[in-house]
Amino acid sequence: MLRTTVALLLACGAACCQAATIRVPEDEKTIQSAIDIAKPGDEISVGPGRYRERIALKPNVAIRSRGNNARGEIGLKRAEATIIDGSGDDGDAPGVLMAEGSTLDGLTITAVGKYDQALWQKHHDTHGENLADDEGSVRDEGTVGGIVIRKVNCTVVHNIVHHNGHVGIAVAGDQQRSITPLIEMNFSYRNLGGGIGIAGGASAIVRGNTCSENLRAGIGCRGSAPMIVDNTGSKNIRAGIGCREGATPLVRGNKCFQNRRAGIGCRMQGTAPIIEGNECYQNDMAGIGSRDDAAPIIRDNHCHHNKMAGIGCDGSKPIIVGNQCRENEMAGIGLRGQASATIQDNHCIENKLVAIGVTAQSTARINGNRLTRTGGVPPIIAVKDQSSATILGSEISGGGVAAVLVQGQATSSPCTFAGAGEKQGNAVWVW
Repeated sequence: MLRTTVALLLACGAACCQAATIRVPEDEKTIQSAIDIAKPGDEISVGPGRYRERIALKPNVAIRSRGNNARGEIGLKRAEATIIDGSGDDGDAPGVLMAEGSTLDGLTITAVGKYDQALWQKHHDTHGENLADDEGSVRDEGTVGGIVIRKVNCTVVHNIVHHNGHVGIAVAGDQQRSITPLIEMNFSYRNLGGGIGIAGGASAIVRGNTCSENLRAGIGCRGSAPMIVDNTGSKNIRAGIGCREGATPLVRGNKCFQNRRAGIGCRMQGTAPIIEGNECYQNDMAGIGSRDDAAPIIRDNHCHHNKMAGIGCDGSKPIIVGNQCRENEMAGIGLRGQASATIQDNHCIENKLVAIGVTAQSTARINGNRLTRTGGVPPIIAVKDQSSATILGSEISGGGVAAVLVQGQATSSPCTFAGAGEKQGNAVWVW
């Protein structure tokens, strides 16, 4: 009898502890009122509609739009049909404030803060050159984003975040503990900040997102160490992916194209990302750019058809290994501003000016590269403006006035120089 009673009590306890599903608008008219009555483990199922509110989640509560994962025009159909509209609230609350262990799956978040099209166009026209460093960036406190993750672990997936007056998805870390939120398969576009911004030491996993036409970078990290993997960043006013202020992210397998500045950019002392296996093309500046004492490792990327260099370095200290730089409007790999670089085992093909340019008091160790151009007047390698280079074991073919033009200081041994025909210029021309 005692065993039967204990079994019944255990069964009753298990039933009482089962997670509940709260439906909006059937059970509760608003998403926030459903959150208010939810308990840890509960799921809030949101039907199609426009919900004029801003919400703050509770720990271990999930919010999901209703429906399957059928594709729509931008993201999932269920995300396109289920909209949090923040325009009815003029305050400084985020559109969605995440909580520890919470999940946001498949909603659209828009109109949080004022979206100013004239301001967006002004910075678009000037390539973001006049955009202040703190304008639209993520701060540890007070960020008014579409979705804000502040010092918590959580999951943000399959959402559409657009036309907000600040950053689309903001992540602020915790200096006391490591946080690793998952931000996956979201679409973030036309926000007056970055598409996704990570700051304050956060180690977010940012995977498979599409970020376009944002005021800042598509994905930006500041003083943080996220994994930025397999995302697409296009037509953003700054970079497709940007790193600064001591950020040390892993940036791998991303596609960055048609951004108003670099495809991937990093700057400032202490900023040391690993940038590998990305494709960067048709950007208005470099495919991958580094400046201001940044020290990235740039390896195995494909940078092509950019309006400046495939890989450009201005006063930085990169290691550049195993990349392919093809048909860029200026250099395949370009150094200036007292940059110092190791350039090894890269393949530079048909870049319009030079394959490798070392200028403005820069230094380079150029080892084991394959450099070709079939036509044009400029040299294949140019060492100019009081710069210096050591050129070792490289294969240099084609070119115009010279395979290597030296207007500074260079050491070359042993390299192979192959002209393109009888009218080919010098192998090495020293000014």
